[in-house]
Amino acid sequence: MSTETGRPPAAEERLKAGSRFLRGGIAAGLEDRASGALAEGDAKLLKFHGSYQQDDRDLRLERMEHKLEPAYQFMVRVRMPGGVCLPWQWLALDRLAREHANGTLRVTTRQTFQLHGVLKRDLKRTIAGINAALLSTVAACGDVNRNVVCHNNPYLSPLHRETYAAAQALSARFLPRTRAYHEIWLDGEPLTAPIKDEEPLYGATYLPRKLKMGVALPPWNDIDVFAQDLGFIAVVENGRIAGYDVAVGGGMGMSHNEPATYARLADVVGFCPPEQLLELAEAVVTIQRDYGDRSDRKHARLKYTLDDCGLAWFRGELERRLGRALAPARPFAFEHNRDPEGWAQDREGNWHLTLNVLSGRIRGPWLDALREIALAHEGDFRLTANQNVTIAGIAPARRAGIEAILARHGIDAGRPSAPVRRDALSCVALPTCGLAMAESERMLPGFLARLQALLERLGLGALPLAIRVTGCPNGCARPYLAEIALVGKSPGRYDLFLGGDAAGTRLNRIYRTSLTERDVIEALAPILEDYARERLREERFGDFVLRRGYVARQGNALERA
Repeated sequence: MSTETGRPPAAEERLKAGSRFLRGGIAAGLEDRASGALAEGDAKLLKFHGSYQQDDRDLRLERMEHKLEPAYQFMVRVRMPGGVCLPWQWLALDRLAREHANGTLRVTTRQTFQLHGVLKRDLKRTIAGINAALLSTVAACGDVNRNVVCHNNPYLSPLHRETYAAAQALSARFLPRTRAYHEIWLDGEPLTAPIKDEEPLYGATYLPRKLKMGVALPPWNDIDVFAQDLGFIAVVENGRIAGYDVAVGGGMGMSHNEPATYARLADVVGFCPPEQLLELAEAVVTIQRDYGDRSDRKHARLKYTLDDCGLAWFRGELERRLGRALAPARPFAFEHNRDPEGWAQDREGNWHLTLNVLSGRIRGPWLDALREIALAHEGDFRLTANQNVTIAGIAPARRAGIEAILARHGIDAGRPSAPVRRDALSCVALPTCGLAMAESERMLPGFLARLQALLERLGLGALPLAIRVTGCPNGCARPYLAEIALVGKSPGRYDLFLGGDAAGTRLNRIYRTSLTERDVIEALAPILEDYARERLREERFGDFVLRRGYVARQGNALERA
């Protein structure tokens, strides 16, 4: 095996090639009761099936002292394109979370659910239970196209159905074809000679790294389309979607102190009509399959392929594979990348309630309340890429009942969150993520409280302010697009980034490094004091820090388009 670079392939490439289309030794490892873990190679293959092997890092030292293996557990991620979940599916996931996981559901920044704390002995029945709910976990992780995100707020525009249909079609088109998933998790019959598995699109080694797709509907950029490897921006003309502007090469992941890794905004390369959406997406995926770096996984995302080969080359190769020239991109404009909050009514009179769920973690009274609602709800639930939940399609006569259920569980649906809480995102980080260098989800409430107190003192309590926190630089909460971002550097310390915009179209810049939470507040205080005095009318904080020179301007996706 070799790579396009002439360098030897990464170990993961050899693992995939010898895995018998993602089977490896997973099935045998699940039966091994001597350990709570799978073998290292099988744990890597498990990602393609929608699960990460983890351990409780809070218990590592204690277990090490007692000569016990780590407290292994598994995160299971659902493949749910567009984030739409029917009430009976919600109830199924709720039951699995209570019976086999840690009693919580977590809404991810890719518009789906994760279950945490699943033990190896319960992993198969958990994944089988998700499939019994007509959902899946296949390709929710791994070197494939991940969960496809889209704008789907039903009350904002009748066009949301088209964007959702596009997300579903993209998701279905790029599912792996291997039978391994059905054999291992659903007791499917193993293939026997002369029948063989094949992956006509991906091939035996799949993609060099993960690939993320999203469909946006201006003026809302609630999916952060420029953070996607492949983004489609709906162009609305005469009340219908005439087609999609195509954005390629976005990505948030980077590594500390490694300049060769970086966050990147996607470039808009052209326009395609709706009927050519899948064909164009396939051409982009196969370019990455054929030219992505398979020797260095830190350099294997589509953004690096694009920068290595050049945008002109990429567009030319895309047109060659399509057999035609790309049409020029058409005008679009984004206003913001946040979610609405609270009640809204659509043209048919139905109500939709978007609940702000801090860090997407649904637990305790929230889990109980939403379960009770799911038992009676006749519409559906919609997860957002900003970790929130919309209870959609509520008949007017049922609104009061929904409010009463929430109130019984201490949730006031009519009380808006403080803007810094409403627009905050965080990744899971400690104690379960193996990549985390610092806290994220667990530190966010206290950090927001301290920041809110500072804002109140300065008369800025109602200030819209996009805050994002991640425990490492890999960017799961899309921190490099935020007005203020904290990126974990080491235990209790963060790099502070400033200067993203309100629409998700501009990267922020690093301002200070290796700060404690207290240091962050102290660093922000004089800037916010300056903002309180000197801001222009309607000027957002991210724009202010650029104008005043606190950080230099990074690339802007709309300028690049």
